[in-house]
Amino acid sequence: MVEGVNARIFVAVPLTEEARIVLSGILEGLDMPGTVVPPSNWHITLRFIGRTDDVAFDRLLASLDEADLGRAFDLELDGMGAFPRPKGATVLWLGVDRGRARLEDLAVEVEDAVQAAGFEAEDRPFRAHLTLSRVRPPVDVTGLIDSFPRAGLGWRCASIVVYRSHLGRGPARYEPLETFKLVG
Repeated sequence: MVEGVNARIFVAVPLTEEARIVLSGILEGLDMPGTVVPPSNWHITLRFIGRTDDVAFDRLLASLDEADLGRAFDLELDGMGAFPRPKGATVLWLGVDRGRARLEDLAVEVEDAVQAAGFEAEDRPFRAHLTLSRVRPPVDVTGLIDSFPRAGLGWRCASIVVYRSHLGRGPARYEPLETFKLVG
């Protein structure tokens, strides 16, 4: 239960603790613009659900429990990028190299489960990325992206997590509510 109406929910691939530590070291000393996402919040979003109530949340969990999420697989982060574009970035991110096709398949399975639970279809295509910073107003990050070496950081994707997002003063806090293991 999400204990109350209007909980903000999303489904994501978590990083292992070791991957968080290694990525923190890779990014240490990097002058990133905007509001930098704390390492405890790093994840790869498969599907943002938004505000939901207890009944819809329970349907979502049941649908994800029945979904064929497939086998565990290896992921590896690569280069840095920006949305909507480097010359006017509002989001700075790391992309996914190894495991991207499998991650895209997993996102389709999650989307199918979300729709089967009664939620509207996602209107934006899935783009596998790990958000590093949110930038307001937009800035040109071309130099930062061009100078960033390939991350080359990998971990085993063995589960997905349904999170609740708590907003307020300071950075958002993401509370894991339910974990779904991938096979093997």
